[in-house]
Amino acid sequence: MKGSSLLYFGGRLFTAQSLFNHRISDSSTLSLSASPRPIHNTTTTNILEAVEEFCTLLGKDHVSVQEANLIGHSGSEWSSYTATQAEKPNIVLYPSSTSEVSSVMKICHRRSLPVTAFSGGTSLEGHFASTRGGVCIDFERMDKLLALHTHDLDVVVQPSLGWEDLNELLAEHGLFFPPDPGPGAKIGGMVGTGCSGTNAYRYGTIRECVLSLTVVLADGTIIKTRQRAKKSSAGYDLTKLFIGSEGTLGLVTEAVLKVTPLPQYQRVAVATFATIQETADLVARVVESGLPLSGIEIMDDVQMRVINQSKVTSRTWIEATTLFFKFSGTPLGVTEQIKIVKEMAKNNISFEFATSDDEAKALWSARKEALWSVLAMKRDAKDHIWTTDVCVPISKLSEIISATKEDIQKSGLLGTIVGHLGDGNFHAFLLFNDAERNIAEGLVHRMADRALELEGTVTGEHGVGLIKRDYLPREMGQTTVDAMRTIKAAFDPKCLLNCDKVVRMEEPRADKSRT
Repeated sequence: MKGSSLLYFGGRLFTAQSLFNHRISDSSTLSLSASPRPIHNTTTTNILEAVEEFCTLLGKDHVSVQEANLIGHSGSEWSSYTATQAEKPNIVLYPSSTSEVSSVMKICHRRSLPVTAFSGGTSLEGHFASTRGGVCIDFERMDKLLALHTHDLDVVVQPSLGWEDLNELLAEHGLFFPPDPGPGAKIGGMVGTGCSGTNAYRYGTIRECVLSLTVVLADGTIIKTRQRAKKSSAGYDLTKLFIGSEGTLGLVTEAVLKVTPLPQYQRVAVATFATIQETADLVARVVESGLPLSGIEIMDDVQMRVINQSKVTSRTWIEATTLFFKFSGTPLGVTEQIKIVKEMAKNNISFEFATSDDEAKALWSARKEALWSVLAMKRDAKDHIWTTDVCVPISKLSEIISATKEDIQKSGLLGTIVGHLGDGNFHAFLLFNDAERNIAEGLVHRMADRALELEGTVTGEHGVGLIKRDYLPREMGQTTVDAMRTIKAAFDPKCLLNCDKVVRMEEPRADKSRT
């Protein structure tokens, strides 16, 4: 065989030698250099023929090729990745069931059409940018609560049901679903990014809250990862594999989620501190004490100043580094928790706790309005916000937050810090315009570098997407990323599903495009 010969196999382009190596290699991992280049067919003829098939399958009302709709499904103002004009789908589809998604994928597989999934559209790292064009599957019509098992404390849902809507339904039964990421997030995207939120300190991330998934694979095959039992030692844990895979391995069409009883009693307290070090020291003592708090959140002095200036809450706050505590349990237990934390925080500037539900909402309001307060500070319509996160061991929090604050201050950008200190995860909100993008990028990348130097991760809950994929070899090791690439190639050999996200499947192009 000549190494320069080109062959098609399974809809993908190989050199003869690379095909030979790929098919008989005894390697357990797949390096980027050995990964065959994805070959897709987004020619006008193939797209038009596919549209006809999709219209027959779903009905014309559920197939869209309108330019505005295509652009709306390529990115959002929340995303740190700005899609180019070419990075949009050719077709947007709206299936209503697992079987319809399966039929869609069979067509896409046969026609070698790349596919991205879309639910809430609130992700931050370019997760649903259609870097290769093709089909966007919008799960808008799959937004149902399919079954609630109150005695078993689980619920079966479709991917486009929002977590807030789910909790409204569950509250009628005295239950709730703990993961609480940003408003507008939906279950499919939450599973895809491995999200968490303010309740993760006590209840864990979404990885601990998913029992089973129904998934449509790249060729249309439907699998269910587990039954509803609360635990199982049967076979590989495919449930965990799909959580955090960002739609690169399969499309989640149903999820069985663990739910929990609503707390009997809940209160909020707020403490302010003169320095980040004092704040971190208190958090470490609380965590080491084993107190079952529901949440420990931080907002730095800049964020508190922004809250006051934007007037998004009904009160004026002390403009100092602030911790927000959420206590839940029995009235006696909560009272005891507050007493212990207040004693631990005796050297702080102030300590205030709510004595009623209305006061609790007022105290917690600043934390919930953090992002909106920064958006309210936009100088004009051309300003953007970059929301990024990292996570480090709790003992390293003071060091990384202090260094990040200093870096932001030197940059000249408005930047605030908020986070879930109970598990070492914090966020930066950066306000910038197009001329300042390079400054913002520098801040984000240095923040990621610091996290890795401190044995942390470049993303605690936002996911990898396009922005942070090239950090993975440094964070996990090249062989680990090569193992991930092997998994991707096994589940999606034609590289149709959310191509370019999480792990690269081909070398960066010579034109230096971002994919």
